[in-house]
Amino acid sequence: MCLNFIIEEILYKNNILLSDISDMVNNFNSYDYGDIYFQDGYEQILYLENNKLKNNFFKSIQGVSVRLNKGDKTFFSYINKINKKNIFNIIKNLNLLVKNNILFNNKKLFVIKNKLINKYNYNFNFKLNKKKIEVLYDLYNYIKNKDKRINFISLSLLSKCDLILICNSDYNINYDIRPLVNLSIKVQMENKFNREIGISGGGGNYDFNFLLKKKINNISLIYHWANESVRIALNNLNALKTPLGSMPIVLSSGSPGILLHEAIGHGLESDFNRRRTSLFYDKLNKKVASSNCTIIDDNSIKEKIGSSSIDDEGIVCQKRVLIKNGFLLSYLLDRLNARLMNLESNGCGRRESYSCLPIPRMSNTYLLSGNYKVSDIINSVDYGIYISNLSGGQVDISSGNFVFTILEGYLIKNGNILHPIKKSSLIGSSLNVMNNISMVGDDLLFDYGLGVCGKDNQSVYVSVGQPTLKINSMTVGGLN
Repeated sequence: MCLNFIIEEILYKNNILLSDISDMVNNFNSYDYGDIYFQDGYEQILYLENNKLKNNFFKSIQGVSVRLNKGDKTFFSYINKINKKNIFNIIKNLNLLVKNNILFNNKKLFVIKNKLINKYNYNFNFKLNKKKIEVLYDLYNYIKNKDKRINFISLSLLSKCDLILICNSDYNINYDIRPLVNLSIKVQMENKFNREIGISGGGGNYDFNFLLKKKINNISLIYHWANESVRIALNNLNALKTPLGSMPIVLSSGSPGILLHEAIGHGLESDFNRRRTSLFYDKLNKKVASSNCTIIDDNSIKEKIGSSSIDDEGIVCQKRVLIKNGFLLSYLLDRLNARLMNLESNGCGRRESYSCLPIPRMSNTYLLSGNYKVSDIINSVDYGIYISNLSGGQVDISSGNFVFTILEGYLIKNGNILHPIKKSSLIGSSLNVMNNISMVGDDLLFDYGLGVCGKDNQSVYVSVGQPTLKINSMTVGGLN
């Protein structure tokens, strides 16, 4: 039923038949690989700032792109309207670029009937935004009444859904339905001495009504996020200056997994390794981390914001073990880089939209649980830092050197978590940090799905996760 619906919406409503797709794909015979990527969807953004609705933005997204690979060269073009004549013109022009003859073999398409991981009632009727706007105003009033020191509140709600259809030179046709909702809450608090912010929120591959039903600790999830944003701002307002130097670091479960995403994950993307610009390019099947570390990337986890049924090259999403017990087992592979490295794609080709080329990307990246209790990890630290929230960092993939801002951290002394710290950063290098992970907790958690990853001017949503873990020594920078 889903397939018939998607074919109706994307092809038949635009006067394109499956036999037309076969004729298009027949032109790819002299290439190593080729595909046609169809997208039809919508996006809505509501932005509320200090009790005023500043933005009520809605747009429909429709387009198609054609990509051809020959050796390490890629020929690519797109148009923002699904139209049979225009698609044939794109293919003709791309063929002319490399002086290929157009061939027609009249081969039939094979439809891959994959199982969709997202259930969604696709509906373009987004004109009635009253319910969403009311929820944002209710959240604003709830936050405003939490503390008189709050002087700024912003709420941003993204809702979108895409229908995807991919046809390739193997004569396979695959499809997906991709709903997504994301709520971001920012709170600023001020006293006589300083001004601090707290940020919380999240989302996943479901619609807004499903988000409203989600709860944590018997309260609505969105109100939990509201509480968290206020708590973090208040913590930062009362934080003391950070000690400097090398010391043990304890990362809490959940969102601090962004460190693994930036410091390790990007270095395992296959385009960097094929070009030998990553420090991991020659380390396949070699030990790169502590034996406590098993790192996985999985784009098939239901509801996670980095998940889908297929990647953006039509490969069914799957669980990938990247590092097992400290040994590097696999890179994040798309079709192009996998072929050039004599490997097979493991479904990591992602693109922001039809107008972008697919590139190897992370999805939901996490560290597996270990055997330690959180209390034992904290008790093992005489003097160090406990971190429960990091901002997206910067990493040099060729050296592995990185830096992160600590958004929420606390001093540990004699096995006790004490006062919050502020204006501090975490500095290290990938291999050094991974080999200095000495204790891994049994409390694996994922973040709430607020993360956006940028690469090659493309942004995609990702999720991270980890249990509580101890790094024997890292450099902490900040004000003393």
